[in-house]
Amino acid sequence: MQKILVARPIFPDVIERLKQYFDVEWNQGDVLSTDELTRRLADKDGALTAGEPIGSAVFAAAPRLRVVSNMAVGYNNFDMDDFDAANVVCTDTADVLNESTADFGWALMMAAARRIAESEHWLRAGKWQKWAYDSFLGSDLYGSTLGVIGMGRIGQALARRAKGFNMQVIYHNRSRVAPEIEAELNAEYVSKQDLLRRADHVVLVLPYTQENHHTMGAAEFALMKPTATLTNIARGGIVDDAALVEALRSKQIAAAGLDVFEGEPHLNQDLLSVPNIVLTAHIASATEATRRAMANLAADNLIAGLGEGPRAGRPPNPINPGVIGKARS
Repeated sequence: MQKILVARPIFPDVIERLKQYFDVEWNQGDVLSTDELTRRLADKDGALTAGEPIGSAVFAAAPRLRVVSNMAVGYNNFDMDDFDAANVVCTDTADVLNESTADFGWALMMAAARRIAESEHWLRAGKWQKWAYDSFLGSDLYGSTLGVIGMGRIGQALARRAKGFNMQVIYHNRSRVAPEIEAELNAEYVSKQDLLRRADHVVLVLPYTQENHHTMGAAEFALMKPTATLTNIARGGIVDDAALVEALRSKQIAAAGLDVFEGEPHLNQDLLSVPNIVLTAHIASATEATRRAMANLAADNLIAGLGEGPRAGRPPNPINPGVIGKARS
């Protein structure tokens, strides 16, 4: 029987599914260090991970490893050149979390725009003594301009939600989406600089790559309206967190909402001292239904990728399909 490692705690019923096909080693404790992950993978044929960095050093120590199933959409933790060179199949869980993540992005944007977290902190501190006409004045979403940077599946889901708020949608993407999608979303393709100048609410939904590192920094914040908000539900590192702190402190922009951070779970401590920001712990996909769907899709990918089950040899979500069926090198 083939051996696999499940590197993180996940739903026990998913583990039972995997046990029908594999000899399963399941880490139910803390996140494994790189050295411990490498050690545990030494005799494994496959792995189910959730953000652990994997590349050539792991492959050198784990000659049997043929499939790594990532329980996430982003895979910037993987060195894909190394995966391709070693003929190791990599999969993700794209699509099943689009709507939940878009819902959360909308909630985070609204919370930042309407200063919900600031008001709650004020109330909890016992500072609310009276109603005042100018207390916690925020900005409207209805009738405003939404700027989406990264018009993939989640970006499009966000844009669909904008219709109910009568928002103008502008977007910037690596490449322009199909005309029929633009028409469906009533979305206008613009340059990044134009988007930053025009948008009342900017939402980041693009993958992390070296090219996208610090897509939002001091120069970009300087282009935004002083009444604008920024929401990041994409990946840490896309925003220069230190530059964001300065932009918020100086009121260069009005507010921000972050679900992801540079170097998470560690974060720039200055973010905690800025009142006009909403901070959440990478929970955009955190509904039970969605996380179950992600776990089961990750299991499906691993089962099929290792040649088992009804989809043997055809994992649903391969990132590098060109190596499927090739021998480890």
